[in-house]
Amino acid sequence: MKLSKKWLLTSSLTILSAMTLAACGSTNNTEKPGEAAATETNNWPEKLTIVQMPDENNPDAGQKNDNFREAMSEYIGIEVEEMEGADYAVGIEALKSEKLDIMLVSPMSYYQAKERANIEPLVTTTSMGNEPYKTAFITHADNKEINELADLKNKTFAFVDPASSSGYMYPKAKLVTELDLDPKQMENPGYFFKTVAYSGKHDTSLMGVTMGDYDAAAVALQTIASLDEAGIIDANDVKVIGETDEIPNAAYIMRGNLPTDLKEKIKAFYLQYDEPSYFETNYKDPGIRFKESKDSDFEIVQEMITLLGIEAK
Repeated sequence: MKLSKKWLLTSSLTILSAMTLAACGSTNNTEKPGEAAATETNNWPEKLTIVQMPDENNPDAGQKNDNFREAMSEYIGIEVEEMEGADYAVGIEALKSEKLDIMLVSPMSYYQAKERANIEPLVTTTSMGNEPYKTAFITHADNKEINELADLKNKTFAFVDPASSSGYMYPKAKLVTELDLDPKQMENPGYFFKTVAYSGKHDTSLMGVTMGDYDAAAVALQTIASLDEAGIIDANDVKVIGETDEIPNAAYIMRGNLPTDLKEKIKAFYLQYDEPSYFETNYKDPGIRFKESKDSDFEIVQEMITLLGIEAK
């Protein structure tokens, strides 16, 4: 800007300025290695905070997530820490208040985060295991009264969380459309269900059914096999009476007001990450990888939000 102002004054000053700039350029050539890079990243935060995919039933998941976090820190060049115990609502508020930078969200939580916080899509996965990601309506195998969705009338029922796609939005939409229920009244005691509970986790809903706490529940289909493999439940104790349509994969999002070059670096890390054991542990499939996600991936969520009259705030 100084050069252009002096150009307006005299050409001699312009020449003098140009000479000065040339001298400065010569000096810059003597910068020590790394100084230029430091200048480019001096607006980056000192650390990134992320929420990854938890799996309390897999003893290897914690170590694989730690390895992932350490690899990210080494690739990007700044500290990366994990935010523990953050559910969707807490995580979205943390993104909004800039206490969290990267988070794994369900399709419904993506919509809520978009409405409430300044976020951008980051990556999703090429698949979610060998089977399509769906929600199962389940009851105890010994329950002779519940054999189809209509039989859930006047029964106790568990959703996972109002912010969950597989544990709430998709199964609720299935019930509303198939049984012609009023979405605004469906959870009121006595309207259709006897009572409705929100267990907080798919595992809790599943175990609640096997132990008789709930007559039925909606849980991610893969949860049944996962807990069975872990020896926590016996899959033979569970009866599936219905399933939802296939659900879009969970996706990572990032804070939209991070520096552009940092966001590019973060995305590049996810797309190049190639550790089969990480994907085997967290996604039950060593062959999948991360791929770039985009806003249009979640258009179906908007349709369900409208159908159910769900508010993001």
